[in-house]
Amino acid sequence: MNGKIKKLTDKGFGFITQLDENGQAIEGKDLFFHSNELVGVTFDELREGDELTFEVTESPKGLNATKVSKA
Repeated sequence: MNGKIKKLTDKGFGFITQLDENGQAIEGKDLFFHSNELVGVTFDELREGDELTFEVTESPKGLNATKVSKA
């Protein structure tokens, strides 16, 4: 999947807005991600608006982004 960082926190997690095949935001499809799921990039290197690739997994609290890397 592809997306853009919507919000970063100072606690090591953030939210990603999923993008459709045309690069448009899919409203209501924001995903949580934790810095533990980053691959090839550190949390400090990320900025809101950065494009990412990731996988989507189900957790008890909903959908999460895993295996997150810069696009």
